[in-house]
Amino acid sequence: MSHLYILIFFLSLLICTSCKSVTFNKNVPLEPTFEEHHFDQRIDHFNFQTVGEQKYKQRYLITVQYWKKSEGPIFFYTGNEGDIYGFQKASGFLTDLASQMHAMVVFAEHRYYGTSLPFGNDSFTDDHVGFLTVEQALADYAYLIKYLKQQYAALNSPVIAFGGSYGGQLAAYIRIKYPNLVAGSLAASAPLYWITGFGDRHGFWKSVTEQFGKHSDACVNRIKEGFAETASHASMNKFAEISQAFKTCQPVTSKSLNHLYGWVRNSFTDLAMMNYPYPTSLLAPLPGYPVNIACDMINAGKTAMEGLAAGASLFYNGSASAENSNAVQCFDIYKEYIECADPTGCGLGNDAKAWNYQACTEINLPGGSNNETDMFPSLPFTLEMRDQYCKENLHTTPRNDWLAINYWTENLKLASNIIFSNGDLDPWGNGGILQDLSPTLQAITVVGGAHHLDLRGSNPKDPESVIAVRQKEAAIISEWVQQHWQRLSKKLEL
Repeated sequence: MSHLYILIFFLSLLICTSCKSVTFNKNVPLEPTFEEHHFDQRIDHFNFQTVGEQKYKQRYLITVQYWKKSEGPIFFYTGNEGDIYGFQKASGFLTDLASQMHAMVVFAEHRYYGTSLPFGNDSFTDDHVGFLTVEQALADYAYLIKYLKQQYAALNSPVIAFGGSYGGQLAAYIRIKYPNLVAGSLAASAPLYWITGFGDRHGFWKSVTEQFGKHSDACVNRIKEGFAETASHASMNKFAEISQAFKTCQPVTSKSLNHLYGWVRNSFTDLAMMNYPYPTSLLAPLPGYPVNIACDMINAGKTAMEGLAAGASLFYNGSASAENSNAVQCFDIYKEYIECADPTGCGLGNDAKAWNYQACTEINLPGGSNNETDMFPSLPFTLEMRDQYCKENLHTTPRNDWLAINYWTENLKLASNIIFSNGDLDPWGNGGILQDLSPTLQAITVVGGAHHLDLRGSNPKDPESVIAVRQKEAAIISEWVQQHWQRLSKKLEL
């Protein structure tokens, strides 16, 4: 037995012991210092002719504040559809755990989002946007991992991938695609079935309705009444009353009525996703349990339409409340909500352009609401309507089966070392993995958890259930790290 083998063996025991002693309590979350860096990343990993060796500056954030060289793992967040700083601030679990496991923490920005634009302001033209694919993004992460291991002399360090929502999908996929680089993944709130075209295309809106129903049936019924009353006003050409009730900056007309409905639906979608037990600002500044507050505002309205308008305003004006409903003069529904290939919302700015393109190529998003299994007006968005929208607006045709074929949707049980976590307050939860697929593919339910609550840092208002989930996730991850060191020690022994 070599001295190197002995060193690695005992380090593995040390790491395992420290990992299993991790406790997630209600202390104030850690606030590590992250440095911003850029990596010269290939624009095209798969075609040697298109742009040759042309590269772009991929942004990533890194902290080695807790890292112990030659001992600690690398925690790698697979960035999703937005500026990487937002996901870093909303994923304190990584640094909470890193402080216990002596890990390096990296947040990598997804190509075409934030400042990681391969062609700058021209990134979204027809001849440039085609390099925006899941596979290109995963290859970016693979090359960045390889680079960081070399830069920090961490060639033997195990990498654990983390991600939430679309980022959770990518965390699972990078383990499937590059198991040589990633020892395991935590895929939080990743709707791996829905987003690859499996299941009920109307299921998401049913799920949003169910989340509001957890406050009360009265809230759901009042929302339905609010939409019905608005439709009744429209049928009588009372658009001035509708505009006044919703405080729209531009008058609502018969042509814009469905856009108003989409604006309301978008608000309730995001309130359900961000239904955390304390104030947050991931998508917008919101109070704790915003669904409850919105329902109280809805039920308190003088009329059903006014109540609907008050509840919808909460997302667009998070400081508003039942006592402070006049915090804004008017709502610009055309700037605050932009229709796109994703009925659940694409966001704003360049990030919205990028997500709209992905929704018109690989990503399968839900269909429209139907007013039968959900509380929203019937706003159809069939696959045929999506195809037509994408052809007219982005000159693309969606490939609905590609992700399922490329990343094993029907055969996920063949993968290994992935945690699938979903909260029972998350409208995306029913589109994810809810049962264990194998001993190494574990599904965890976060009772009382909204969209990837388990990835957030410790908070005094965390329910005991999420603390227990983080503890379980930490134990699983520590086991993966231990297994990595043990496998490495056996190779060195040979």
